[in-house]
Amino acid sequence: MVFPRSSYYDSRNRQSAALIRARRPYLVKNAVVGLSVSAIAIGIWAYTIHAIGQDEFDDVKVPDVAVKPAPQTGKK
Repeated sequence: MVFPRSSYYDSRNRQSAALIRARRPYLVKNAVVGLSVSAIAIGIWAYTIHAIGQDEFDDVKVPDVAVKPAPQTGKK
């Protein structure tokens, strides 16, 4: 099956002037949305790292002696 060539790309797969004109109205909107999503993701990451960094773990009981493994019964 042969698919027709898109008129938006030339033989070297570069954008044509028509594609650039078609995408121009959305350039600023897409950039704003992309930056907003990135800022939200970075904000969530920074908050998470900050919240985890405050943990003291003083309430966690750590045993003094290592726990010995259960004896083997010989069954395989």
